[in-house]
Amino acid sequence: MRTHRRIVIAGASLAGLRAAQTLRDEGFAGELDLIGAEPHLPYNRPPLSKSVLTGDDDVALPGADEIDARWLGGRRAVRLDGDARAVTLDDGTRLPYDGLVIATGARPRLPAGGWTDLPGVHVLRTIDDALALRAALAGGPRRVVVIGGGFIGGEIASTVRAQGIETVLVDAAPFPMAGVIGETAAGWLAGHHRRNGVDLVSGTRVTTVERTPVDGAPVDGGSGHEGTALRVRLDDGRSLPADLVVVGMGVLPNTEWLEGGGVRVDDGVLTDAALFAADGVVAAGDVARWPHGLFGGEAVRVEHWANANEQGAVAARNLLRGPAEAEPFTEVPSLGTRVHGVRVQWAGFPRLADTSRVVAGDPADGRFAVAFGRSGVLVGGAAVGLPKELIRLRRAIAAGEPVPALAG
Repeated sequence: MRTHRRIVIAGASLAGLRAAQTLRDEGFAGELDLIGAEPHLPYNRPPLSKSVLTGDDDVALPGADEIDARWLGGRRAVRLDGDARAVTLDDGTRLPYDGLVIATGARPRLPAGGWTDLPGVHVLRTIDDALALRAALAGGPRRVVVIGGGFIGGEIASTVRAQGIETVLVDAAPFPMAGVIGETAAGWLAGHHRRNGVDLVSGTRVTTVERTPVDGAPVDGGSGHEGTALRVRLDDGRSLPADLVVVGMGVLPNTEWLEGGGVRVDDGVLTDAALFAADGVVAAGDVARWPHGLFGGEAVRVEHWANANEQGAVAARNLLRGPAEAEPFTEVPSLGTRVHGVRVQWAGFPRLADTSRVVAGDPADGRFAVAFGRSGVLVGGAAVGLPKELIRLRRAIAAGEPVPALAG
């Protein structure tokens, strides 16, 4: 095990918190700095698109208020000097390190044009974003347009529609989440949205959002947008009126601060199988991209709570042990979302598959599971309303089972 006197953790969401807790649990007694871009202590993000929007403020993460580290909240890492082993913060503070955990996560993917700054247009990534959206929903919008049908956009649409608000979900793909859960489950999900009253507009992209005058109403006022309404323009020529717009177009890993710092960056921080990005540097969570040993060394990046939870701990242990004694990170990702009261889950990487088939239940009944294979070997699974089948699929993926072994 390597000797470290000072470890810096850049990023204080779940992966950073788990790394800090694991370092102490593994006996690290040196200086530990935890840098958080938000002023809040680490908190749980999954409720932001669900229960927080309906009034539940419980986002607590166990142990977040008992971190045995120097807390640097409201501060952002802006530069890595790998040669000098130092991280510079946005206030000019320079933090030397023996070991570094990169856990800076991701930020919402924003379209060009600047229209996300318009009054009434929201993004959702932080607790402050969620509270602002909750306040806007409480203002009584008649029609909300959600842009992006991924798991965050789908959860927002589900939550908003459950409040009795007219909801439109715009997604560029033919079916929402098709790239994640496959066409069979995504086709079912599209129908599920519509059966629950969401107006799903598929296969088209948003070109811009504008504020346009409301007929007969003055365009003046204290807030600067009285007498106007939002209009969402689509690339097929249509336009959708809206009182509120929520942008959920995916995320981008926060890696800009690492340029020239001695780590490789390509859609995340590129690491080895044990999560090392450089000597004395590991990465974890939404920002990490690593070669997964169960999938032929395919470089993967996973944006989900469960992955951040597991990866933050493994990265911390490996940092203490050093590369020679480190363990590869080979967890099969298991993810899930709840949409209109139904649990949709997936495991592994369905997008890597060259074949898929239903192995349990029936999509017509709304309870089914799909297996995904590549070259005859199971690489992914998706389940709707059948959590035990998803567990079975995940175990089979970890064991490298062939797809035919799941028949029956």
